[in-house]
Amino acid sequence: MSLVTEEIKSKASEVHYGDEVCQEKSKLLLKEMNLPQGLLPLQDIEECGIVRETGFVWLKQKKKREHKFQKIGKLVSYGPEVTAYIENSKIKKLTGVKVKELLLWIPLSDIYLDDPPTGKITFQTPAGLYRTYPASAFELEEENEVQKARETPEVNGEIGVKEV
Repeated sequence: MSLVTEEIKSKASEVHYGDEVCQEKSKLLLKEMNLPQGLLPLQDIEECGIVRETGFVWLKQKKKREHKFQKIGKLVSYGPEVTAYIENSKIKKLTGVKVKELLLWIPLSDIYLDDPPTGKITFQTPAGLYRTYPASAFELEEENEVQKARETPEVNGEIGVKEV
């Protein structure tokens, strides 16, 4: 049964259909809320929407998807419907997202960036367990490459090597 009812849709500030539009809108919303844009790597999104007055968001994709975040080595499962309440630097009451720990799939309920900003992002389960990772592990690859290009100085038209 869907958590997104017709009543919720009628209150929505924005409802979008189609993968391309929903991909763009979800990344824009994450950026607007100061969250890493690679946090929700969904595919074949059919519908997405937000009720701005409450912060309720939903994303519906054709089927469940698993994604491995290479930088932290974690496998995450995104169900056909992902819902949450979103606010600046926080995602609360998250549904449809599970992380694999050892042999178990554990649901996530909250995601938040540290305040004051430390470059860390914390993932919490409904039981109160949590893990903290570098927020940069959840940025889009394109953004990371642009950031690296800015940090690496050019020397006489060639790219310089920065030693650590």
